[in-house]
Amino acid sequence: MVPTGQATPAFVRLAAHPLRWRLLTVLAASDYRVRELVELVGHPQNLISYHLRLLRGSGLVTARRSSFDARDSYYHLDLEHCAHALTAAGTALHPALRLDPTPSAAAPVEPSGRPRVLFACTGNSARSPIAEALLRHRTGGHVEVASAGSHPKPCIHPAAVRVLRDHHGIDIADRRPRHLDTLARRRFDYVISLCDKVREVCPTFNDQPRLIHWSIPDPAVGVTDQQSTLAFTRSAAEIDTRIRYLLPVLVHATNPEVQS
Repeated sequence: MVPTGQATPAFVRLAAHPLRWRLLTVLAASDYRVRELVELVGHPQNLISYHLRLLRGSGLVTARRSSFDARDSYYHLDLEHCAHALTAAGTALHPALRLDPTPSAAAPVEPSGRPRVLFACTGNSARSPIAEALLRHRTGGHVEVASAGSHPKPCIHPAAVRVLRDHHGIDIADRRPRHLDTLARRRFDYVISLCDKVREVCPTFNDQPRLIHWSIPDPAVGVTDQQSTLAFTRSAAEIDTRIRYLLPVLVHATNPEVQS
């Protein structure tokens, strides 16, 4: 007997709409503002906003006020939430379709074909060096990675050093912030901005790298010394999650025959 009365999983209902699926695929690549989504998707702002509201209500999409212009918000696709939603949808259809929601580690690539990634933020003292260290750590040197800032600070934030050492076993104590201009002549395949401010002033790089934006608040802003470790721990965890979902993209870009 065919079972009846089972509700359609929420992810399936939401993703089945063509415009919402288009928004999901665009936001899977980068964080965007509404006006950018209007241009990319080609639909009126009121319609985009309506469907974004539905996606936010499901938890698939989140929004954060821009640190560059507080009147704007950046929309972000929570890939971790999507992974679990897809797992639940597969399981609801058949137990054998239960998927592993955790992305697999990046497959090794040839040294000559290593992807080149630059992480950019304002001070190069917190978010971008954390991202650089985590990506290098997770790929074991198979990705050429650097970080820099538009207005670099004198030194790496002590909480960033502490959180990477205590939670990830990575030592960046001898690392020093550097200016984006020092890397302007370098070639990169991906330039990932982690700061809304630096996204507006990031210099042009050779060979037109793929530009990605991760709108992540500065963990050093608005917190006391006692709160800084928790703020940096949360930021590092978010950056690490985004990096885990970036790894299959990097592998596929270098080895298209590898299934991510």
